[in-house]
Amino acid sequence: MRTLPAHAKPVAALTGALVLAASLTACGGSSAASDEKVVTVYSADGLKGEAGDGWYDKVFEDFEKQTGIKVKYVEGGSGEMVQRALREKSNTQADVLVTLPPFIQQAGSKGLLQAYAPQGSDRVDGADKAADGTWTSIVNNYFGFVHNKKELPTAPRNWEELLDAKYKDRLQYSTPGVAGDGTAVLIKAMHDFGGQAPAMEYLKKLQANNVGPSSSTSKLAPKVDKGELLVANGDVQMNFAQSKSMPNLGIWFPAKGDGKPTTFALPYAAGLVNKAPHGENGRKLLDFLLSEGAQREVSAVGGGFPARKDVKPTDANALALAELLEGVEVFEPDWADIDRNLTAYVDAWKSATGS
Repeated sequence: MRTLPAHAKPVAALTGALVLAASLTACGGSSAASDEKVVTVYSADGLKGEAGDGWYDKVFEDFEKQTGIKVKYVEGGSGEMVQRALREKSNTQADVLVTLPPFIQQAGSKGLLQAYAPQGSDRVDGADKAADGTWTSIVNNYFGFVHNKKELPTAPRNWEELLDAKYKDRLQYSTPGVAGDGTAVLIKAMHDFGGQAPAMEYLKKLQANNVGPSSSTSKLAPKVDKGELLVANGDVQMNFAQSKSMPNLGIWFPAKGDGKPTTFALPYAAGLVNKAPHGENGRKLLDFLLSEGAQREVSAVGGGFPARKDVKPTDANALALAELLEGVEVFEPDWADIDRNLTAYVDAWKSATGS
């Protein structure tokens, strides 16, 4: 959920592979799309490493070796990926869609997904998959913020501290309604402040320090690491992975006043696209992403949390991630309400902030 580049471009997700052409030669010389050894994934960013070392890089490469099916990968913000799939509804291009909530629910309600329960989905918690079988979480994750540990050794304690003048033009969050993590700012603020009106009142005040809109959440962390920003929004999986090459990045969770810091689950959820041109390949990929082997690498390679309850990694990353969440209260948003009222919430934010 997450970023929204101005012009999302397809990039190869396989180490050392070239960007796949729009038209691929099918197996056995057939030109039928269903016979092509390819699967197209539209995904929110965060799971593919900038240096080719992310979870997607590893599992897509393993998937190709095992099946001979190449992955054509298109990355953008959660909202953008849904809008792109919606525009292509009469000429479907994607086989698998991966976004953060509430955009995966939005995709389901707009008829973009077809029911398919991947192998291993019975081991995924009921709250992390659709009741109608249209999507299943493949990587669990949590919403959070980042701070520059060099200039700001101690993370801010609460939301109120961010109103201080020292954060003027040194704070930025991605755009709600466009980026998944930006939408998460609204969701957490409404929870922490006790409703839409007080949350918008706070965000109106915060706007005095905000650099301005950002369609890309992933691009904020490098600015924090360099000290251009002191604070930005993000999510645990993406920022934890980024911190390996960005030593000044620290993850934190705002509280409201003297209360406990809070967060909520923000999983990467995947669904099979309705009328997918390579539906069988899409099913195979979804099965592979939820396989025990791929799930065991979620923390070690991707810096995230496995979606399967029966996979309990003990690698160094898994232990560090568990420690990050100690003392943090995890709440569960009303995703059905957010799906119904997302436009109204985003409009209220625009009105409050003048965005």
